[in-house]
Parts: sequence; structure tokens; C-alpha cells
Amino acid sequence: MAEWDAGGLSSAARRCWGKSSFDDDGSWMPLHRHLSDSAAVSRHLYEHFLPASTRDLIAAALPGGRADALTLCAWLAGVHDIGKVSPAFAVQVRDLFTVMEYEGLIARPQVAADRRLAPHATAGMIILDEWIFERYRWQVNRTQQFSVVVGGHHGLPPDDLQYKQALDRPSLLGWSPGDGALWRQTQYELLDWVAESTGAAHRLSAWDHARLSQPVQVLLTGLVIMADWIASNPALFPYREDTAYDSRRIHDALAELDLTAPWNAVGPEPSEFVLTSRFGLPESCRLRPVQREALAAAADMPAPGLMIIEAPMGEGKTEAALLAAETLAARSGAGGCYIALPTQATSDAMFARVLEWARRLPDRQRRRGAHSVSLAHSKAFFNTAYTKLFYRGAPAAIAQDERKDERPAVLIAHWWMAGRKKAMFNSFAVGTIDQLLFGALKAKHLALRHLGLAGKVVIVDEAHAYDVYMGVYLDMALEWLAAYGVPVIILSATLPAGRRRDLMAAYERGRRGPQPAQSRRRGRTQDSTGELIAHLSGDIGYPAVITGGSDGPAMVAVTEPSGRSTSVEVRTLEDDPAILAAVLHDELADGGCALIIRNTVRRVQNTSGYLRKELAGIPVTVAHSRFAAPDRADKDELLRVLFGPSGGGDRPSRHIVVASQVAEQSLDIDFDVLVTDLAPVDLVLQRIGRLHRHHRPERVRPARCYLTGADWTSVPPEPVYGSIWVYGRWSLLRSAAALFPYFQDGAKLELPAQIAPLVQAAYSDIPLGPDQWHESIAAAQAEDLKMQADKRRRAKDFRLQSPQQPGKAILGWLYAGSHLDDEECREGRAMVRDLQADSIEVLLIARDGNRYTTLPWLKRHGGIELPTTTCPEEDLARTVAGTTLNLPIELSGQAVIDELEQRHDWIESWQVSRYLEGQLVLDIDLEQGTEIAGRHLDYDKDEGLQVWTL
Repeated sequence: MAEWDAGGLSSAARRCWGKSSFDDDGSWMPLHRHLSDSAAVSRHLYEHFLPASTRDLIAAALPGGRADALTLCAWLAGVHDIGKVSPAFAVQVRDLFTVMEYEGLIARPQVAADRRLAPHATAGMIILDEWIFERYRWQVNRTQQFSVVVGGHHGLPPDDLQYKQALDRPSLLGWSPGDGALWRQTQYELLDWVAESTGAAHRLSAWDHARLSQPVQVLLTGLVIMADWIASNPALFPYREDTAYDSRRIHDALAELDLTAPWNAVGPEPSEFVLTSRFGLPESCRLRPVQREALAAAADMPAPGLMIIEAPMGEGKTEAALLAAETLAARSGAGGCYIALPTQATSDAMFARVLEWARRLPDRQRRRGAHSVSLAHSKAFFNTAYTKLFYRGAPAAIAQDERKDERPAVLIAHWWMAGRKKAMFNSFAVGTIDQLLFGALKAKHLALRHLGLAGKVVIVDEAHAYDVYMGVYLDMALEWLAAYGVPVIILSATLPAGRRRDLMAAYERGRRGPQPAQSRRRGRTQDSTGELIAHLSGDIGYPAVITGGSDGPAMVAVTEPSGRSTSVEVRTLEDDPAILAAVLHDELADGGCALIIRNTVRRVQNTSGYLRKELAGIPVTVAHSRFAAPDRADKDELLRVLFGPSGGGDRPSRHIVVASQVAEQSLDIDFDVLVTDLAPVDLVLQRIGRLHRHHRPERVRPARCYLTGADWTSVPPEPVYGSIWVYGRWSLLRSAAALFPYFQDGAKLELPAQIAPLVQAAYSDIPLGPDQWHESIAAAQAEDLKMQADKRRRAKDFRLQSPQQPGKAILGWLYAGSHLDDEECREGRAMVRDLQADSIEVLLIARDGNRYTTLPWLKRHGGIELPTTTCPEEDLARTVAGTTLNLPIELSGQAVIDELEQRHDWIESWQVSRYLEGQLVLDIDLEQGTEIAGRHLDYDKDEGLQVWTL
């Protein structure tokens, strides 16, 4: 890249302003200097920050490979703000525009009123299109695949209408006949200067025949946005009118930013001791069959590709996925890993495990130093294991390589990459599935998320936990990930055959890319994809490692389980609390621990209250989602200590836990007896997985599961209303029908051998259960299909479309009638999770008369009085902000928000806190409760939030 000598620029070009804090301190930066800074940053990012897989994808689209890619990235960043050389932009700061007027750059009177019709990003795209045509004679249908990067550098590329709207108002661009030629001359002068300085002037003719894929256009847009944000940071690049180009200044700014290099993976050695070297497990731990198969498949499958691991809990799926990720990263050039989980609680638990893995990873270029990590969900800053990593080198040092010439690297949380929209830039990230689904949601700055995900291996855990609506977003996310060449690993206890096929088909569509129109008309794409996945139907064996991504048939590697098996007695139980209490009294007479899983929080609380009275000698603990965050964390930790695999001597002799689905997803706990509400069969089997067989009292040694939550005398059984509301009638009836031979005829349920056959049968079209059930099941299925079709239709409203033909610009790719500025807000989460009545999150505090305090039992700042005339000091505010609680659906809607906002006139004083700003606060008298929206609310640290209708 040539030296950026601005001495030859005209006075008019040098007086155009690019950045300003004029209203604050009068400082500003000339546009030409911001353009050169952005180009230098973009070049640095391509060379030193992007993983090899991302660099190669961009380079493959250009005739000159990586050299062209480096030039293109610098050039696009160097021209991204050319739209600021326009009357529509320049008039915004009167004092700075006066200087430009002195040089002859004038604006018509109506420009100030109309300027929003030509935002500078759209104006810049139009100007660049015209310049390329004038200088290189490209047609606009070829220029726009490049210029759209300029049009989208503020997060939203224009659509055709917005582009035409600006083009039809030449006065906003300085192109009206009465404006003279100076505006256009200055625009072209700066574009010529950038093209010469970056070397693009000598390559643009060769790029005329390039056809940039839409994924490449998105990556370039994300890179330019990132470069612009960095070069616009006045702490790194101070705004000074007299700033001259200085390579040392650029170097110092980038050194201060100190972005971490991508992981340069080394695949794990095929050693039986790899569980020790990677996860710190005892040397006696050996690879289980599923883990061994996953490692072998990762080495043999096409890279990139999709791997699905189906295995029961306890088989080491997570370790298998992480080991496979190492191999896939080494083979594909991926520079990091993102692990997506269902909830914040599961993400927090996984984060600690991933740190232990990442700190032991080898790196081909260890001398590069640190790798960055992120916990990607809205409450990440309340996780101390994460926040500690903001202090470089503590606590997670990567182990020293045995070679003496290499210094150890560290894991850090990087200050710049910790902000919203930037978490995916970190080498290693753990977070909720939302962060991946947002990749298929039309939202501002989506290109940044894609840029971060594109260079990673993505692991999707608990895939069975995501419903039809979320599946629409997940499938599209997979399609785009495949288009970027991202290896994906999906983990599940088991998947229905139809869902397995959908996931594989989505990835395959993205990997193959958009097909020519002639092929689409002949149906070739659909036929070939169908051939690839056709034999994934039905029971393919269990456990299984399935891979795809080649032109041939997908490989199915069926493994043997690790040798652990369980025979389970399945019995039905009348949905009567007295009968439940009698059964538990008998089962636990000689000791033992029982788990009761209810499908709604109300049933959890009703059951626990009754059992405490009837079985006074047996401790009863509850676990559900309606606890304040610190109490939920304490509850989870208590259950892990008492009933987890490492609980040891702390396990109680007798205990009952009544829980909602939180016990199904996020906790590795072990019980002697299970009572569960009827649920979809895959979830029932997941719950039965809590019956791990260790040494037990004789009376509870046979594994028993009681099915309740239904009227078993009805034909067919009638599930309780709450279960129907959560899961739908059809999946519940099919579950009952699949399990009928076991609870009716007394057959033993053999696990894991019968997991896959049961799940495939329940989600197939084959008749199940007694003949007299079939008519009701068919009617329920019709309703279920109608509901699923409605979910899919609604999900598509804001869902991204598939990548289109190479060379077609991404104009309007984020347009959905309106746009979403921040996908991580409540509205964004509702869009990807089908939360039509999104639950309201509040901060829970205690009230005692006119005094307000933090919850008295908190380990830190418990019972501290809260100010009502001033804002709490930062540490206390952080504690309050951590006491989040999600209200039940019956307390959702704008009326409840309005009542909460009007509840305290003093809440305004808290809005200056970065932790408390915009938060809703709920105060509860811990003795007498409180009332809101026609409900009475009580809160107890042991029972959680309880709600009664007045």
C-alpha cells in the first residue's frame, strides 16, 4: 500500500470533515485522514485478526487471491465514508460546513430539510457506483456487489427504493445543475486518492469479472464496520484538525487496542489419555465409544461439514464435541469456537468447562500470546469467572508448551470485544442459543455477528430443546454457516428423524450454495439433497455420530454405548397429591431420593406445599425458573452438591426435589425414584436419564418412573391443561401411546437401547397405542400441524433469506418492513423464541415499611438499605442489577410495565447507573407480599415467587 500523502489533495478535499465532537470540545478530524486510518485498520484486521478460513473465503472470490483480498479490504474501508462529501451530510455542523463553503462547496436551502433522504452511507454507495462507471466503465449491476459494502457500513444496506430515493434528489449529493462541478470533482478526487494509495487503482479492471458471493459481501461489510468503529474511537485515534498520516501513529493505536490473534488449532492426538490432557480428568478415564467415533469422524468427514452426535446423558457428548472441534478447526482454518446452549444457566455452567478446555489447548503459533473469551448472554457481567478474565493473565493461563522457546499464552476477556454486537469476535465464546439464532434475524449490524461466527466451529447443545419456531431460525443460521464454511456440531440426546433430516438439509443447501436458475427449474438441488439425507429416516441406531457435507451419501457411524444400561419400570400414577404422597412414603421408607418434575411452576409449588405437610419427616426442595438470579444459582449449586456426581458423602439419606423443566436441561443430578408429568417422549426419556444407577437402598434399587399429570382413566388419557399449554396435545398423546406397552403391560424400558426406537416411533406417522385412541390422536395431530404451520409462517417475517446468486448485491437483505436496531433487546429475544407474550424481567428488592433494601439473604450486600433520593454507589447498584426475576406470563404486557414504572417516583434517581438504567424494579414486603395488576405476590428464597389472583 502506498504512503498516504495528502499533500497533493486540493484545499476543498482537505477541508471536508469526517469526524467531529464539535459541540463538546470543538475538535474534528478531516475526512481524508479518517479514510486512511480506516484503510490501515482494515488491512491490519485482515492480516492479523481474521482466521485463515475467513481470509481464504474472501480471497477465493478474487483473481489475485489473498493479495487482492488485502487490497480490497483496505480500499473499501478507505472509501466507506465518501458519502460525507455531500451537502446532505456536510450541513449538519454549521461551523465546519462554513469552512467548506469558503472552498466553494455550497448547499441549496432545502438540503437541510431533506437530508435524511440521502444518509451518507447510501450517498456513498451512489457516488462510488458513478465513479467506478466513469473510471472503469463497469455497469451498475456489477459495481453494486462492491459498493453495497459502503451502503451498509452503518449496519443497514439500503434497499432499491431507498437507493433510488437518494439518486432522484441530486441536490443532496451536490449533483444538481446549479451546484457546479466542485462536489463531484472533490468526491472523485478523494476516491482516486484512496484507490492509488491502497493499490486498488491497479486491480479494479481485473475485478470487473469477479462475482462476490453474498456471504463474502456480508463479511466485507462486517470488516469495514469493525474498522470504522476502531478508527472512530477518539481514545485510539484522537480528533485533530492537523492530523497527518503517520504509520507510527497507526501502529501505536493498534498496539493500544491489542486485539488477540485467532486460535491456530492443532488437532488432538489419538491418545487414550486425551481426556486428561484436555479436561484434567484422572488418567484412569478413557475415551468412551461415542467420543472415539466423533474424533474419528472429525478426521475423516469433509471439512467443513455438519456432525450430529446423538447419545444419552453421561456419555461425554460435550467432551466429544470439543475434541472434534479441535480437529475440524485445524482442518478448516477456523480460529475459534462458539458453544450455544438453551439458557443462561446452562451457559454459565458450560463456561467453566470450556475455560478448562481452552486453557489447555495447543496452538501452532503460541508466541502470539493471549486468546480472548466471552460469555455471551445479557447477564454475563454477573458471572465472576468471566469478569475476572478482564485482568490480563488471571486466572486462566494456558499451560506452558513443553518446548522452552515458547512463552505461555493466556485467556482474557478483551475490553473492546465485550460490548454488544461484538461478543462473537472473541476466539472462544459460550452463550445462549439466541446469539446464534440472531444470525438469522434481520437486524442492524447483522454483518458483525456473521463476521464473528464465520471463522469458528459452532457447537449447538441440547438441540432437542428447540421448538418448531426456533427451528426456522436455526435452519437458516445453519444455511449461512455452511455458506461461510463453518464446521457445525449438533448435540442431542436424540432427534426425531424428520428434524435430523431438516438440519442436515439446511446445512447442505448452504454448503452447495444457490443453484443456477436452470437447475432450480429442473429440481436438481432438491433431488440431490433429498438423496443425500433420505436414509437418515427412522431408527439409524443409537448412540450415533452422523456426518454430512460431501456429494455422496451422509455417513452414519453407529457406536456401542459405554456399557452402562438401565432397566426402568414405568407406571402410571393418578394425578392426585394424596396418592403421590402415599407412593413416596412407601418408596422412601428405607431411604432414597426422589425427583418430581412438573410441567408448570404452579404445579411445582402446589406439589411441594402439599408434600411438606403430608411428609413432614422428609426434606422437600423446589427448583424452577421463578427465582431471583442469585437464589436460582444457589439452588442449582445446592442440587449439584447434594445429588450431583461429585456430591460424595453429602448425599442425603432421604430427600424429595420438586422441579420444573430446569432439572431436565441444566443440572447433572442423580435420583432413585422419578415422578414426571406426561411430556413429549424425548423429554420423558431425558428425565429418566436422572435415574443413574449407583448403590441404592434395596427398596429403590429397581429404577422406577411414575407417569402422572394426566387422567389415565380417559380414552385416550387426558393431559392436564398446563401440560397441553406448554407442549400441545398431540406430542403428549403420542408419548403416552409410545410408552403404552411399558406402563400397561409391564415391559421393562431398556435404556439406552430403546431411546431411539421410541423417539422415532412417537414422531412418525405409524399408528401407536390402542385402536380407540387413534381418532383423538389424529384430530390432535391436525391441530398440531396447523399450529406448526402458523409458527413457521410467523418466524419467517423477520428471518433472513437464503444467500442469493453470486454477484447479486445484498441490497435490502435486512429489510422486513421495519428494522430491529438491537437484536439483543427483549423484542429481539421474543422474535427468535416465539415469545408472543414476552415475560417481563424485574429487579427484586425488599420493602419494610418505607424502607427499601436488598434481599436480606444475599451473600454480598444482603439487607443493605437502598437510597431513594440518589443512585446507589456502583458496587451496590451492580448487586441490585443482579437480582433479576422473570415474572410469569400472566404478568406480562404493557399495563404491567406501566404500573411498575409508576410504582416509585424515586426510580428516576437510579437512571444514571449503567447497571440500573432502564430496569424495572419490583419491591415485595417479605412478610406480607405485594399486589400488582390484580395479583397478590409473595417471595421466599426457598419457594421463589408465588402468584395468586385477587
